[in-house]
Amino acid sequence: MVGGGQRSAPKSLLVAIILLLTVGGFASAQSLYKYRGPDGEWNYSDRPPDDDTLVEIRQLQGASKNDTEVDVTHEFIGRTVQLIAHNESYAPVELVVKFKTIRGLEFPHPDQSLTWVVPPRTDLSLIALDLLENEAAPFLEYQYQYLAGDPSSRHRPGQAYRVPFAIATNHPITQAFPEVATHVTRDSHYAVDVAMPIGTDIMAARGGVVFDVAASNFRGGLDPARDGPAANVIRILHEDGTYAIYAHLNTNSIRVSPGDRVQRGQYIADSGNTGFSSGPHLHFAVVRNAGLAIESVPVRFMGQNSATIVPAAGMALTAY
Repeated sequence: MVGGGQRSAPKSLLVAIILLLTVGGFASAQSLYKYRGPDGEWNYSDRPPDDDTLVEIRQLQGASKNDTEVDVTHEFIGRTVQLIAHNESYAPVELVVKFKTIRGLEFPHPDQSLTWVVPPRTDLSLIALDLLENEAAPFLEYQYQYLAGDPSSRHRPGQAYRVPFAIATNHPITQAFPEVATHVTRDSHYAVDVAMPIGTDIMAARGGVVFDVAASNFRGGLDPARDGPAANVIRILHEDGTYAIYAHLNTNSIRVSPGDRVQRGQYIADSGNTGFSSGPHLHFAVVRNAGLAIESVPVRFMGQNSATIVPAAGMALTAY
């Protein structure tokens, strides 16, 4: 995320400290631009992106924190300035801080990593910078980015995934690795598209904790920049740190909320045709954070008599 703002230090510090922060308090109303980066990470900035990426614009009115699930703020503790990450999500996040300007404050040690994994629902102290003596106006400018998931996670499912629709029904796979048409990016190489009528029951392919839901979109279309962000989606975090993506779900059909723990085979939503979609289908993928980048991983489904099914385009996928 990227943002901007400034705040004055309390008088008890006996020195005027001005912090120009990329997140934190805003002295007056400003516009905050929210958009997805090329690897799926959320970005927040006081400036719009350089391209035509779909942007959500919010007006901020002097709040100490913005309304994102992950935020970085500062506190004055003695003669130090401490940066603190606030992760309100139900998933861990990888967070990177980049200092742009430091004056009147001690620089971080050159060997200190400025990357952290912040556990879910946790506030984490990141770094404390000491004030330097005899400096009239210390100044700090920084940016940060985050992405859901722990980059140390590895895909270890334990068993093949349950086909994510009702038992004894089948639907055709229209796209799967290596025969791909639109799954050409790192986050979607191993995604599986399954054609099905709008309103088909969708079940969890693996148990886990819901950490992200988009439920109120209604539009579908073929413009990836415009329609891509308009997909209804559920993201479920697995025990091994990977997470499943169920996309293009029907409007207001989602039956789970962030924080819910779901079981394998649990009904979670209805299929739909929202987002970047040429027709009604379910987009299913399992991904991991590969270091501030989303990477999809190969999946196998459970077949008849516990056989393992490798998804392939043209296959009629049956749920057992």
